[in-house]
Amino acid sequence: MKKSPRTRFKQKLNSFIIGLSLCLSPVLHSSEIIPVQQLKSQATSVLGSSVIPKKQVALTAQISGRVLSLTLNGKVGSAFKQGDVIAEIDSSALLAQRNGMVAQISAAQSNLYNAETQYRREITSPKRDDIAAMPGFGFPAMMDQYMTRPMADMMGSTDSSINKQADLVSSQTALAQARYKLQQMMAQLKNIDSSLRDSKTIAPFDGIILQKMVEVGDTLQPGQAMLSFGYIKEIQLHADVPSTLVLGLKQGMQVSAKIAATTSIQATVAEIHPVADPQRHTIVVKFDLPKGTRASPGMYAEVMIPMANAKQSSVLLIPTSALLKGRSLPSVLLLDGNTSVLRLVRLGSVQNNGLLEVVSGLTANDKIIDNPPAGVSSGWLPK
Repeated sequence: MKKSPRTRFKQKLNSFIIGLSLCLSPVLHSSEIIPVQQLKSQATSVLGSSVIPKKQVALTAQISGRVLSLTLNGKVGSAFKQGDVIAEIDSSALLAQRNGMVAQISAAQSNLYNAETQYRREITSPKRDDIAAMPGFGFPAMMDQYMTRPMADMMGSTDSSINKQADLVSSQTALAQARYKLQQMMAQLKNIDSSLRDSKTIAPFDGIILQKMVEVGDTLQPGQAMLSFGYIKEIQLHADVPSTLVLGLKQGMQVSAKIAATTSIQATVAEIHPVADPQRHTIVVKFDLPKGTRASPGMYAEVMIPMANAKQSSVLLIPTSALLKGRSLPSVLLLDGNTSVLRLVRLGSVQNNGLLEVVSGLTANDKIIDNPPAGVSSGWLPK
């Protein structure tokens, strides 16, 4: 079947465009010959870790009662400022106790005032010298005061001064007991006020609700978990590092890390726990992440821990632009004398500078063509 003139014209036009693009591609892509980079690198061990907030607390119920309210409906992710009320527990029983304690304190204050008055009277006007307390009226009372008691003191059957001192000590004791009773009730009132403050869950710092374990209407007991609250503007990585690898870490040291197996960042060793887990023989290490890192608490992350006793090895690196486009397997154009040959390479991880690690296929003295145009193969060289 013969092709129409129009079809033959389109085929010739397409061939001309492809040939023209191949001729202009060295100029448009700025291809050049570059050496394979070599970098000294220490052997590392990849450990799994998780993203955690730098500050996180578990808020628990301090009193028993029913949950009255959760501010902003207590949604996970709700943000609060330091001092904001997050949740409130019913405190009507505590308020009744407080009212009863206030009434008891008023009675105790009256008893204290009476004890102070009795003590001052015993000092200025002892009950032993009160004529009204003596038997008889007028002359018999005077006889008892000036003759009977002095005669009893002289004969040794009684001692008026000792009796007065005993009455004074009794008044002092009554005053002290009234004062201690009032102090005890005031302490109980403070304890009730403290429980009333504990009926409200206050945000200890700026943060958000990470997890919610209660709902409005739930009845709680002291110590029951209510909310998990954290500050996520600064995040860390939490990793259980084998004790043999901790020897290569120190506070302030930077290590490579990956968030969700995609984002490569530099993490800083922030905290190394002094005690190891006796069962797993691991030590908890926390790594600070740079501010602005896009990650959420709970995400999976990988940390590259340098091996303390391992020798440094060489890592070959090439730019991503050196890979031939449109190939199913990674390949580059390797310079071989006055020509180039196609070389398949096996790639490793992406380094922090954006270069690709070459596991096999190239050596340290090789030179490759960077930014080759699409469609070229062995024998092509940049002009």
